[in-house]
Amino acid sequence: MRSKRKILDATLGLIAESGFEGVTIAAVARAAGVTRQTVYSIFTTREDVISEAMVGLIVEVLGGIREKADQAETPTEFIVETFVAARNLIRREPVLNSLLRSGNANPLFDADMMDRALPVVRQFLDGYVEHNPGFDSRQFDGIDGVIVRVGLSVILFDDPSIHEDDGLRHYLERWLIPVLPFG
Repeated sequence: MRSKRKILDATLGLIAESGFEGVTIAAVARAAGVTRQTVYSIFTTREDVISEAMVGLIVEVLGGIREKADQAETPTEFIVETFVAARNLIRREPVLNSLLRSGNANPLFDADMMDRALPVVRQFLDGYVEHNPGFDSRQFDGIDGVIVRVGLSVILFDDPSIHEDDGLRHYLERWLIPVLPFG
């Protein structure tokens, strides 16, 4: 089990340094201080190593976002604080920062990104409904795509007016919240 953790940590380190392109079985083994055979005895392919490492990281990051967002008292505050927490955690996480800059090899920019992102956003919205049983969950119907698109633009296209948390909150409250059915 120690070897597996070392391999996953090494994989994340390589992704942070040079994106997915820098991850090979040989590079992972070298960075983890194990043999290639050890890597292959635990993971079948390079993609398996990357996938498991990224899933673990994403689960951790989503937990941090959820922790912050669950403190919200209203649906609008929940949406705004989810954006603020997500951006803060992504900024602090070297692997995610690297992926935002990696271009072609970045799964954020492939054609299936929305298919993967929408269920994650829906899970967050459903979490709000679970904590607020009086809220009509149908008010969240159809806004998951808007949230994904706005979220990506806020993360990818930072500028001075939204760089600080209060600036981002103001932007979201002015431009996003009014178009939501409960805004």
